[in-house]
Amino acid sequence: MSSPPETLSDSELITRVLTRDDRGAFGELVARHQSAVRGLLRRLTGGDVAQADDLAQETFLRAYRGLRGYRGGAKFSSWLYRIACNAYFSHDRGSRNEPLALPTVEEELPSAVYLPDALLERYDLERALSTLKPRERAALVLTYANELTHEEAAVVLDCPLGTLKTHVARAKEKLRRRFEETP
Repeated sequence: MSSPPETLSDSELITRVLTRDDRGAFGELVARHQSAVRGLLRRLTGGDVAQADDLAQETFLRAYRGLRGYRGGAKFSSWLYRIACNAYFSHDRGSRNEPLALPTVEEELPSAVYLPDALLERYDLERALSTLKPRERAALVLTYANELTHEEAAVVLDCPLGTLKTHVARAKEKLRRRFEETP
């Protein structure tokens, strides 16, 4: 009798998908990683839940089709992040690199609505992140929100380590300047 999918490691589940076309095993991989992939994509899309969910679905479809290409050198989650970032970059190129148009809190909510400071700060951060170039935003989100090392994030973004560090440094500087300008 074989082990239930939830007790198997990612690599064991991948083997089951590849050798037995076990869709239940792939379903378990999706269940394990969908929250992190969707969270990454929501940050990259400026909180656009529908777009992030569409890109997450595209990510897992690409992962299923390309699973034979996963070599196991990096963590499976890093491989998924790479697919997710590529899906995001493809979508971003398709939108002609227009900046994300996020409304201000004042435009979105009546003035009588009270919001805790932490929620307002998060909203300000999402707006600020939306002003960054897509690769800068991805580098910052991967290293800070997803807590990848610079080396792991460089692998995900398929760029040299120095380029990744430059993206992170530029993004941090742009955010610093933006928040200094904000009253």
